[in-house]
Amino acid sequence: MSVDETSEKRFESDIHAAMLADGYTVNADTYDSKNALYLDTLVRFVKATQPKSWQRFELQSADNTEEKFARAFQTAVDMDGLLGVLRNGFKHRGIPFRVCYFKPESGLNQTALDNYATNEITVNRQWYYSDENRKSVDMVIAVNGIPVFAFELKNQYTGQDIENAKRQWMFDRDPRELCFRFNTRILAYFCVDQLEACMTTKLAGKNTFFLPFNQGSNGAGNDGGKGNPPNPDGYPTAYLWQNVFQKDSMMDILQKFMSYRKDKKMLLFPRYHQLDVVRSLIGHVRQFGAGHNYLIQHSAGSGKSNSIAWTAYRLAALFNAEDKPVFSSVIIVTDRRVLDAQLQETISGFDHKLGAIETIDEKKTSKNLRDAINDGVRIIVTTLQKFPVIYQEVDSVAGRNFAVIVDEAHSSQTGSSALKLKSALADTEEALREYAEIEGKAEDEIDRTDKIVEQMISHGKHKNLSFFAFTATPKAQTLEMFGEPYPDGSFHPFHIYSMRQAIEEGFILDVLSNYMTYSTCFKIAKNTTENPELPESRAKKLIKKYQTLHPYNISQKSAIIVETFRETTRYKIGGKGKMMVVTDSRLAAVRYFHEIKRYIAEHGYDDMDVLTAFSGSVKDGDNEYTESSLNVRKDGSHISETQTKAEFHDNFNVLVVAEKYQTGFDEPLLHTMIVDKKLKGVKAVQTLSRLNRTCTGKIDTFILDFANKKEDILDAFQPFYQETFLEQEVNVDLIYQTERELLNYAIYTNIDIEAFIEVWNKSGGQESTSMGKMTSVLKPVADRYNLKNSEERYQFRRLVRNFIKWYGYITQVVRMFDKDMHKENLFLRYLLHLLPAEPADPCDLEGKLKLEYYKLQKTFEGNIQLENLDGEYIPAKQKAVGGKQKKTPLDEILEQINEKYKGQFTDADKVIIDALHQKLKKNAKLLSSAKTTDPVIFTESIFPQIFSATAMENYTESQESYESLFKDKNKYNAIMSALAGVIYREMRKQDSNKQ
Repeated sequence: MSVDETSEKRFESDIHAAMLADGYTVNADTYDSKNALYLDTLVRFVKATQPKSWQRFELQSADNTEEKFARAFQTAVDMDGLLGVLRNGFKHRGIPFRVCYFKPESGLNQTALDNYATNEITVNRQWYYSDENRKSVDMVIAVNGIPVFAFELKNQYTGQDIENAKRQWMFDRDPRELCFRFNTRILAYFCVDQLEACMTTKLAGKNTFFLPFNQGSNGAGNDGGKGNPPNPDGYPTAYLWQNVFQKDSMMDILQKFMSYRKDKKMLLFPRYHQLDVVRSLIGHVRQFGAGHNYLIQHSAGSGKSNSIAWTAYRLAALFNAEDKPVFSSVIIVTDRRVLDAQLQETISGFDHKLGAIETIDEKKTSKNLRDAINDGVRIIVTTLQKFPVIYQEVDSVAGRNFAVIVDEAHSSQTGSSALKLKSALADTEEALREYAEIEGKAEDEIDRTDKIVEQMISHGKHKNLSFFAFTATPKAQTLEMFGEPYPDGSFHPFHIYSMRQAIEEGFILDVLSNYMTYSTCFKIAKNTTENPELPESRAKKLIKKYQTLHPYNISQKSAIIVETFRETTRYKIGGKGKMMVVTDSRLAAVRYFHEIKRYIAEHGYDDMDVLTAFSGSVKDGDNEYTESSLNVRKDGSHISETQTKAEFHDNFNVLVVAEKYQTGFDEPLLHTMIVDKKLKGVKAVQTLSRLNRTCTGKIDTFILDFANKKEDILDAFQPFYQETFLEQEVNVDLIYQTERELLNYAIYTNIDIEAFIEVWNKSGGQESTSMGKMTSVLKPVADRYNLKNSEERYQFRRLVRNFIKWYGYITQVVRMFDKDMHKENLFLRYLLHLLPAEPADPCDLEGKLKLEYYKLQKTFEGNIQLENLDGEYIPAKQKAVGGKQKKTPLDEILEQINEKYKGQFTDADKVIIDALHQKLKKNAKLLSSAKTTDPVIFTESIFPQIFSATAMENYTESQESYESLFKDKNKYNAIMSALAGVIYREMRKQDSNKQ
């Protein structure tokens, strides 16, 4: 191989030749560095395509016309940014100008197609961009003389790669140059070598932030890691010029993907997985039409909001082969309480004529949703909960297709609200024909007013509905509802951008790389001579709650929280690092909030302040708190719930939460999370992933977990690290087993079901007494239920809930047309509301418990390493702990010592411990102190001095025996700590027995 064949110029030449073959041309005009334009090209384009506008401009500008046009263009760019001017053109003294034309979605407008063909799209090598120096950029793409994309190319065979290109953009290109100013000329800067690519939309010297722009090691949309796969036809990075910057694709990105975020003053260029998923979805719909479901498994922090926005916009503007819109409306369904304004902002930024984008938020009613659907609003953003109110009020949907985009598709998609969405939008004519065939009747013989039939024909999938479900953590039900069925019976996502790839590429941070767990050891003792009989499960919960909310527990953990912030968090992200504290109840959040503030004030810390977030109001003793009553600015003004997020970003650095902000919260400055709540499965992944967002200066995260073990977190994350798939469909026939189990309780019969359905069919406002009649039909059933014992009632209610849940899920996937089962489902839904909850026995432990022993101990610190696995990950089963055995005081002491000290104890050690125990038990000063002090003061302030004196006294009597105790500090402290707790309890018990 000759030198020439491996030179950088050869790499550049190969790319340039491919782009010229695609239809690009070389710009022969002179580059005007003062205006950062190929000005002759731009003027020629405007004169040719808008002669009347140019004529008016010339009349207003008698001389130096082209230079004045350049100034008018620059004024518009300064006001609206280059992206805005490219899309929308500009006006100068009432004269409209376009600087480029984009390809229309349909072929109906020949003029628009002709205008698109007039664009002069060029690619030049060695672009000398400045008169101040002779520096050049390897390659630049210009649209009608306006430079829009620039490339630095490197070749591994010459000893350079994209890292060299990054340094070139960062240190060898001045961001103050007109051509390099943000959103003024070049809109995206690329670094490309033979193996990888990366890009940025803003040059900022040493602070320039580059993002990878690779397909992934197994190709776009597939499970894999970072990088690019080998290309049998050429360079591994050839997708960049053959696909992304293919001429029409490049113009498409300018028109329909790039967006400007006003709130963050940033330009968004789609990441490769975003570009690929949107185009893959559109391509599939264009080929196969409506009626398919798509599951998109994209990692948290991978930009799902933008992917959803781009998908919605493209679907709303999609035309079929007959140049008719494929979908009447695109409906974005989200479970977030505050609908993401980013969706509307991103979509609204495009140059389109789709009509209104309507957000049906909490300020609007379900009727607004009904009207938007009936009026054919192109893009509707709403919540699932608004459909049950209006599902019967939507106009005929015959001949109308709908695209439904589901944001974070989970169990809500199996509930009654999801069924009502289908009832509102599904074209059921085909299902009706299928039902008529099963019944052996003609279609016109089917009673369309029969509500049972009306509901059943909305079940399953429908040809006029396409679902696009986005989630990072698909459950089995989600995979079967929305996934791609494979020939082997398994279900898979349509497109994957895995957590593994996102972490390896640096799009998100690995939140498990710096993880610390603590175990809380405690002992609760009775503080009363009573020994009440209590329900075991409820008593355990109350005792656990007592420990969790105990002031000593809160104070100890709050001290760790504050000091962790001061030692770690406040130095992160250039001093901007923030912390979230996740608690297990609203009351815990309130108490943590107060204790953290108290600790901060007590220690005089002035570099941190805390907010809290929870719903509703919380009573603690005689006081009642709300989020807004607790959150106060330095000037004394209160912070409303809608302002909490912004205030946390701008002015506060610790946020204590209960349920809120654990999903959908995007704060890149969040570095540290304190977890004091049990987390499982999807909830664990969603909560901890709040930390994974990247930003300039953020290189790591930290989690301190008081409630979960390392193994629990590993088990939660592993299934979603790579592709999540379902091996086989759920066996729907298992629901018949549940049905049989319910009937075996002899609480209801088919006669009861039919009697209820007869009344139910007449309801719906037609008879004012129908609700009362339904209750009267169900009352004998409820009476039979009440005759059962407590355990039978509990099991029956559990089975009813399972039946309703699974029937809702099954009917989302298939149309069973089992009329009897549908009637039973309706009957049980109403019956469940009439079944009284079990009366709770009083379980009052107020004043009857005391915290006798407490210890926080670090149990793990390091990286929880996820594995690259092929196939399904099966979590290990934890073995059950054996039953308790009776212990002697010495056994108890040794067990407690072993919690702290992992050394081996000899028989001589046991003699020493027993001797110390017997002598300390007789110490009068300890006995007196145990009567009057709390356990913390006793064990930490009083006991150590007396223990030291006693141990030294024994040492003088038997130096050889006690030598090991004083040589090993860990052993000394462990024995002292254990003896302190045991002796305190023994002395307190001795004192109470005397009384």
